[in-house]
Amino acid sequence: MTTTPPQTKPVDAPEVAAYWAERRRYLERIRKVPEIRHRFWREVAIYLLRRVLWSFGFFPVFIAFWIPFVLASFNPVVMASEFIPMLQEFVNSNPEVQATTLSTLTIAWASIGFIFLVFDFVLTPFRSPYEYEADVYMRSWEQLNHDQLPDKM
Repeated sequence: MTTTPPQTKPVDAPEVAAYWAERRRYLERIRKVPEIRHRFWREVAIYLLRRVLWSFGFFPVFIAFWIPFVLASFNPVVMASEFIPMLQEFVNSNPEVQATTLSTLTIAWASIGFIFLVFDFVLTPFRSPYEYEADVYMRSWEQLNHDQLPDKM
């Protein structure tokens, strides 16, 4: 049982090269625009801040409260009755044990945060405003030069 490949029109290299050359020229032009450059750096800062806050703020805190809450069968009284003796033991322990406990919690928080940060960067990549502007421009460029472009790109 052999299948034949679908009949497609071959893409002419000069047409594709013209598309990418025009896109490259447009990106070079808009990189000089101060408003877009300012928007790019603002969006980079917002993107990084959002990723760090989610990864180090929300997820470790959520996991730290959610897992004990599940283990306590969603009963806050059981959870509090388990944690109060542990907290009293922590307060009554010597400073070396307290420092070790705090460093262990800090390492756990940082490791969970870094794991989520890596996955967050992979799952939600940064979308540059330059690329967005180029996409919009190239859509209009394609419509203007539709008769010169191949069917599928």
